[in-house]
Amino acid sequence: MNDSGVDLLAADLSTDRLHAALRDPALASMNFLNEVAGRFPDAISLAAGRPSEDFFDVEDLPRYLRTFCDHLAAERGASPEAVRRTLFQYGRTKGIIHELLARNLARDEGVDVDPESIVVTVGCQEAMFLVLRALRTDEHDVVLSVSPGYVGLAGAARLVDMPVRPVRETDDGVDLDHLVEQITRARAAGQRPRAFYLVPDFANPSGSSLGLEARKRLLDIAAEHDLLILEDNPYGLFQAEDGRRPPTLKALDTSRRVVYLGSLAKTCFPGARIGYVVADQRVAGADGGPVLFADELSKIKSMLTVNTPPLAQAIAGGKLLEHDCSLVEANTREKRLYGRNLRLLLDGLRRRFPPGGDHRVSWNTPGGGFFVVVTVPFVADDAALEYGAAKYGVLWTPMSHFYDGRGGEHQLRLSVSVVSPDEIEAGLDRLATLTADLTGAGKPPR
Repeated sequence: MNDSGVDLLAADLSTDRLHAALRDPALASMNFLNEVAGRFPDAISLAAGRPSEDFFDVEDLPRYLRTFCDHLAAERGASPEAVRRTLFQYGRTKGIIHELLARNLARDEGVDVDPESIVVTVGCQEAMFLVLRALRTDEHDVVLSVSPGYVGLAGAARLVDMPVRPVRETDDGVDLDHLVEQITRARAAGQRPRAFYLVPDFANPSGSSLGLEARKRLLDIAAEHDLLILEDNPYGLFQAEDGRRPPTLKALDTSRRVVYLGSLAKTCFPGARIGYVVADQRVAGADGGPVLFADELSKIKSMLTVNTPPLAQAIAGGKLLEHDCSLVEANTREKRLYGRNLRLLLDGLRRRFPPGGDHRVSWNTPGGGFFVVVTVPFVADDAALEYGAAKYGVLWTPMSHFYDGRGGEHQLRLSVSVVSPDEIEAGLDRLATLTADLTGAGKPPR
């Protein structure tokens, strides 16, 4: 200790000696929202974007594992020793269920890819990080992203020191004219736009989707401006009404412009932490000639997570095999549940805030997925969230967390994925009471 009582031997740090991204609000958003939910466990949560737990069964897990082991023996001719080694050892960096994922993409999305172009990752978040890390060569590289958008992309970009240029979202998906404008502005500023990230189907947070003609135009823009598209598709299977789903951008891609980011978190179960990236682009200049972009990403992965846990892959692979590699087939019950909940939420909003009223509350009407965005006449910030959770027992997500800078101050996101019909009704009642409070005499503490 010195005269001021400071321990001179302590190895404490200060934030100015840590990576600048740790001071960025994007990295704090997820932790804050999880913390609020933990502090108010009895509140009805219209915030959580997790998949439904109604159909989880612990007894399924050993069966999935056995199904995958039988597959190794029957289809790949693996000996008992090889099966044991596959499950217990590290395994190949690019993953052990790449062939099953390729079969899934062919069956559900009409996308035929070489299994070797797939890297199985620890969640889709790692897939984002690998791609951005590979594309970021120096301070001139930037990524474009829909705004409002998924905070995980912004956070990953911060960690690799890659600036994000926001592209406006519209009710019909993406403002493609603004995308072209942002590309032009970036180049005029001496920057290199490397990729454009979006969730084209029932996006998080807005629930918006991109129409077929807009998808085709986006691919044309990418070709004209030499841009990669990072297509993230966690919600595409969950269309609320029966009918033909629009093709993914990857299904329409004829010139390898699309890097496809996949996840089994919503369509299988998040506890396995299985994501993947389809990176079939050719990389010139490598020793021995062009190689797959996936092979380059696997080099980064080998230094980051070494490999994705084979045991988790095996269990997820077993579920795929039980449904002939169709996640559409595996999620028939979930699709009905999410569609029902979305209809209940939208009907409930209409009853509580009828058209023509002076409530100044409005919302969008997504065609599927988990999320609805509500515009309210009060500032829907973190203070209002905590106030509503403490006083009225309802949780939602401030839309401001999904903007890089200002935006969404009078909007909130509601999620329908992990609530029952009764909870939807009670949660909307509480939200309506909170709205009346915050637009009348009551104000959240500041």
